[in-house]
Amino acid sequence: MLRDVIRATVSLIKRNRSMVIMSVALVIFLAVLMRLRGDKIAYLDNMAYSFFVLRLRRPWLTPIMESISNLAMPVVLAVMLLVVEAFAPGRRPGLCAGINLVLAVGINLLLKEIVQRPRPDETIRLVTESGYSFPSGHSMVSMAFYGLLLWMVWRYEKDRVVKWTCITGFACVIALVGMSRIYLGVHYASDVIAGFCVSVVWLGIYTKVAVPLLIGDEIHEPGEIDVPIITRGENRDAIAAEKRAALERAQAAADAKDDTPSAAEPVSGGDEPDPA
Repeated sequence: MLRDVIRATVSLIKRNRSMVIMSVALVIFLAVLMRLRGDKIAYLDNMAYSFFVLRLRRPWLTPIMESISNLAMPVVLAVMLLVVEAFAPGRRPGLCAGINLVLAVGINLLLKEIVQRPRPDETIRLVTESGYSFPSGHSMVSMAFYGLLLWMVWRYEKDRVVKWTCITGFACVIALVGMSRIYLGVHYASDVIAGFCVSVVWLGIYTKVAVPLLIGDEIHEPGEIDVPIITRGENRDAIAAEKRAALERAQAAADAKDDTPSAAEPVSGGDEPDPA
């Protein structure tokens, strides 16, 4: 009985994995938001400050962290949008990623104005930042933008090596951008966690509502049916196969024509009658 319940629960979670992930992220965000001035969040932030600022900071590491943080800056994201538009599958992948980015930034600015949490003290900051702290804008943008690219690769890429290499790379970029904001002293750990969670919820909505309109007509969970989008590699293979089939049909037609007797040739089947 218990085994059947566990199997049914696991099956339900698999069928609704997006909703489960969104729900968990929303619960974590609300928990952090409601405890911003509580002891538990202060303990979390102090632990992260102790590790990233007091223990991890090194003169040689700071430029690296600044470069990682810049992966969520407008210039880098604009270049990435061009790459997405050029190489990603679907009708308008660049537009899809661009709209997602703009709306994620808008949500971040709205939440900052609502919460109005001050940034960490200026004495520990390694870069100059303005505005409020909660939730982290870089963390939200990195999760929303690179998270959407991760989702596209997971959903559409057929080559397993390329697929998991890209997924691992995008996941590392997202995590490192968040950690760099704590290291540089411009955000608390709770800001970063909240930013990630908000973007996860946002991506869950965006990929269900907007992505089918901008990339494909139908979106299906992996394992159900093949996604009706042909990648560039698959398109080349399909064209080559069609050319081969056309050549085979032409050759077959030519062979059939050669085997057909012409009208001028006598029809075999018996001796010709002698003239009277």
